[in-house]
Amino acid sequence: MSEHTPNKLKSLKTGGFERRWSLAKASLVAGTRLATSSASTLFSSSSEKESTRKRVMGEQAEYLVREMGKLKGSIVKIGQMMALYGEHFLPVEVTRALHQLNDNTVALHWEVIEQLLMVELGDKRFDELIIDPEPLGAASLAQVHRAVRKSDGTELVLKVQYPGVADAIDSDLSLVAQMMRLARVVPQTREFEEWLEEVRLMMHREVNYPQEMETTRLFREHLKNDHRYIVPRIYPDYSTEKVIAMSYEHGVPINSNAIMTLSQARRNKLAEASLEICCREVFEWGEMQTDPNFGNYLVRLGDGSEQHPDQIVLLDFGAVRDFPEDLLALARGLTRAAFHRNMDAMLDVMQGHDFFQSIPVEIRRGLAELFFLAVEPFSDMSEAPPEALAEDGSYIWAKANLHNRVMAKAAKSAATRHFTVPPKELMFISRKFVGAYTFMTVIDAQINSRPMLEHYLQTA
Repeated sequence: MSEHTPNKLKSLKTGGFERRWSLAKASLVAGTRLATSSASTLFSSSSEKESTRKRVMGEQAEYLVREMGKLKGSIVKIGQMMALYGEHFLPVEVTRALHQLNDNTVALHWEVIEQLLMVELGDKRFDELIIDPEPLGAASLAQVHRAVRKSDGTELVLKVQYPGVADAIDSDLSLVAQMMRLARVVPQTREFEEWLEEVRLMMHREVNYPQEMETTRLFREHLKNDHRYIVPRIYPDYSTEKVIAMSYEHGVPINSNAIMTLSQARRNKLAEASLEICCREVFEWGEMQTDPNFGNYLVRLGDGSEQHPDQIVLLDFGAVRDFPEDLLALARGLTRAAFHRNMDAMLDVMQGHDFFQSIPVEIRRGLAELFFLAVEPFSDMSEAPPEALAEDGSYIWAKANLHNRVMAKAAKSAATRHFTVPPKELMFISRKFVGAYTFMTVIDAQINSRPMLEHYLQTA
């Protein structure tokens, strides 16, 4: 039984003193090493100083990340969020290190989870279920257990939030920020402070289970008549502030062998369904799942026919955001101008928005070129690499290298001294589409997406 399984945690360390001491010690060590390195290059050339500074910063960032990983809980999730969105305000050496934080953490001991569930559900509801003590998965903020309702055999999944993590978010974020400041691996800028506040709000959203349940219901309603998608059903009788009970949905991971051995036609249908979700989020719903993690999706395999299609199972709605109408109008306008490769229209859309107004016109033109490149698979493919175009005109994502080309162009734009941090909502949308593009590449999609985007541009 799992209570005898090794490598299970008896408790999660969310106490303030131990965490403060561990991170303070780590930041002091890192800061001292960085200062020593700076002193050692006092008489070196500028290029040698810069090379040494980057190397040492990378080493210290990796050291700090290892220390963060030992503490688990919200510390790990905070680091992951900063890695995901921090490329615009953190040094590349820091984000590279933060990306090493692993969400697949050691599970909490079943006895602890069992006691928590008994308290949350009450004896009567708890006794109605047979719960597998071995978790399906364990992450930084929660772990998931499979269950069966005794009365009718209904299969459920219980997402159980770790005790104490919600209460520790604010103090943990302060600890991480303080650690990075003391270690001198982050800029002391207003943008960094604003992003810390955004990370704090995202963290509190992640542990707001009533909100996540409502968002899950909303997406289930959105997609109830589209047989290409499955959204779990919420079971309120077994759900609380710290537990989400939902239907257990069978499926295989997106990047599994089972998906890669499907025919090209079946993989293309999955690709189109995935992209259409992105379009509907921006052009119809104004709400978006901003976490591009592949773990948020499964595929339930059919036989590829219209009667039994392969279906995308959408999981984990804790990172869904709604966007204000002015930002949605901006995103739609930028997409429309990029689709038509119309520079004048693109510059007109940028007018009146603080971020774009704060940078010179020539830099705006560079960003417009970036948007043109980003919509390449949906619009004008004349500048795509020849190997990325199939004989029938389909776009071969795996050969297009689009993600790397976009990132290289974006890095060039961000390198200018005039560049400022873009609105966080645009970063969320950008990150969402980077995740979608990665999905396309991984499953080797070969599709013509122009009609899809054209449809939504006409109806928006």
